[in-house]
Amino acid sequence: MFFTYLRRELRRRRKAALVVASGLALGIALVIVVNSVSSGMGKAQEKVLQSLYGLGTDMTVTKAADSTQTAQRPRFRFDAEEDGSEKEQSSDRVMVQGFQTLASSTVGKVAGQEGVADAVGGLSLQVLKVSGEFTRGQVQQQGEGGPGAAQPSPQDRVQGGGADFDVNSYSVYGTDVTEPALGPLTSSEITSGRTFKASETNAKVAVADSAYAKEKKLKVGSTVTVKGTKYEVVGIATASSGDAAANLYVPLRQAQTLADAEDKVTTIYVKATDSQQIGSVKSAIQKNISGTTVTTSADLADTVSGSLSTASSLASNVGRWLSVVVLVAAFLVAGLLTASAVSRRVREFGTLKALGWKSGRVTRQVVGEAMANGLLGGALGIGLGVAGAYAVTAVSPTLEAQLGGGGGTGGPGGGGPGGAALMGPGRQAAAKTLEVALTAPVSLTTVALAVGLAVTGGLIAGAFGGWRASRLRPADALRRVE
Repeated sequence: MFFTYLRRELRRRRKAALVVASGLALGIALVIVVNSVSSGMGKAQEKVLQSLYGLGTDMTVTKAADSTQTAQRPRFRFDAEEDGSEKEQSSDRVMVQGFQTLASSTVGKVAGQEGVADAVGGLSLQVLKVSGEFTRGQVQQQGEGGPGAAQPSPQDRVQGGGADFDVNSYSVYGTDVTEPALGPLTSSEITSGRTFKASETNAKVAVADSAYAKEKKLKVGSTVTVKGTKYEVVGIATASSGDAAANLYVPLRQAQTLADAEDKVTTIYVKATDSQQIGSVKSAIQKNISGTTVTTSADLADTVSGSLSTASSLASNVGRWLSVVVLVAAFLVAGLLTASAVSRRVREFGTLKALGWKSGRVTRQVVGEAMANGLLGGALGIGLGVAGAYAVTAVSPTLEAQLGGGGGTGGPGGGGPGGAALMGPGRQAAAKTLEVALTAPVSLTTVALAVGLAVTGGLIAGAFGGWRASRLRPADALRRVE
């Protein structure tokens, strides 16, 4: 009887039911789209952070900035040829990014902290190569005696000569080949050749970033020279998103030799045993290991600016508040319409009560109709929301993320593998701009939330109508004429 009466009433009042369901559907669809876009923002931000940190890295440890230390300036020296002949000159300067290093023993101290699953050190270097030649000028004698005179004249002039030098700058990252699961190299995929072997701790081998390899026409088997040392390219790596952490990757011990930084690292990459304990692990490291700065992914996320940050703020703040407002309005409208419909059915409910229906049965009938409207609105809302999220994913708008301005050095955002420029101690790295495509994945949690909202909307509408219906008295109802 309940379902028969329910079906008949919904069919007879289908226009009113459609209005209530449509209002709920719009609110639920907006919630689905906003939640899906917010989820896409989170995934886009993860891609940005992975391009600096590498997969599996929860935080980095770097040396605390020392404001009293002055920035070093690279110096180049070229020897003159005794015979005055022209000869190409070349000089390399290998410098530690940020000029701040930690002892390699610090890696073991960090790994021994409670809550740390693994830790690995790396050394980030910047190489400046200056090459060119001096050209000897020719003296044009203009004074008395002409050409061949023993003494130069004030009128003599030197014509020609000068210098022509080219400056080439590139980054080199020393990676611990025995720990391949952590570090910036994990954010790139080997697309040609191979990665390092665990036995190549001090081998003269290198992995080149694909963009740098293309620029320098390198391939597997090619040779690159860094500070007079030749390295064989054994692999080409392509960054999964954004720019690569370095142009060249070499074994850590080789990087330490190039920079005269034996047993030194610039960055320690840390993986926590539990992602929920990252905050406590950070506090423990800073407390137990003095002179260090710990940067988590949450800290680095705060430095993200550009359109990704703007869109994320809109999705998390404006979008969610708008969703709440629309939902509240939809629930109120659904409740008021249901209550209004009950008012128009006074005689009907009065007759049913006169025939023996209890107030509770009438209330349940009204709530059932409201729940049906809510579920219908939920189904329509899920369809609209999924369609909207799919449209966002299909369009995949490109967002820019600018990273930089970290207070530390040697780590992400501070002159480390993620830094975009060679900086002095305590100075901020130049901004690094990455482009990411926005998607809007719809999760089962979001669908479950939509169903919950549909049920809630139906209950709210049913509560309005049921309260109104429960107050009806048969005698009063029969005296009213629709």
